[in-house]
Amino acid sequence: MTEPSAVGRDPEAVSKFVEGFAAQLVEAGMQRMAARVFAALLASDSGAMTSAELGEQLQVSPAAVSGAVRYLAQVHMVSREREPGSRRERYRVHSDQWYEALTSRDAVLKRWEHTLCEGVDSLGVTTPGGQRIAETLAFFEYLQGELGQLMERWREHRDKTFGQG
Repeated sequence: MTEPSAVGRDPEAVSKFVEGFAAQLVEAGMQRMAARVFAALLASDSGAMTSAELGEQLQVSPAAVSGAVRYLAQVHMVSREREPGSRRERYRVHSDQWYEALTSRDAVLKRWEHTLCEGVDSLGVTTPGGQRIAETLAFFEYLQGELGQLMERWREHRDKTFGQG
């Protein structure tokens, strides 16, 4: 199924972009199928597709799409929504997906900080391992402090650049 607004786009060029960007996401550590699904959604005009549409575009099974979407939803990069009057779900990527994905890491960073504090206490800050853990802890504390300010600057920049708010 081709999106109505996608008429006139070169499907081969779109596919090349999707696969190329997905390959870069995989190199950065994302699961392969999740990267392909995310790139396909990102490149779609509507930002939303059904499992069948994703499967057709990517030439993969519905099960592969389902697993990828489950992962992407867990990391807040896509959301699921029901089509009105249908049991089918559409998967949507939002314009602020990077913001959401990064800020959802806040809870993870706090858990890591807590565990690293325990590690420093357990090993002792004067031991080589304790020093490495203390430096890692300091990095995550610094990152945590900067992340809020960085995201605020991003929102201001996005609003100015794209007129969103």
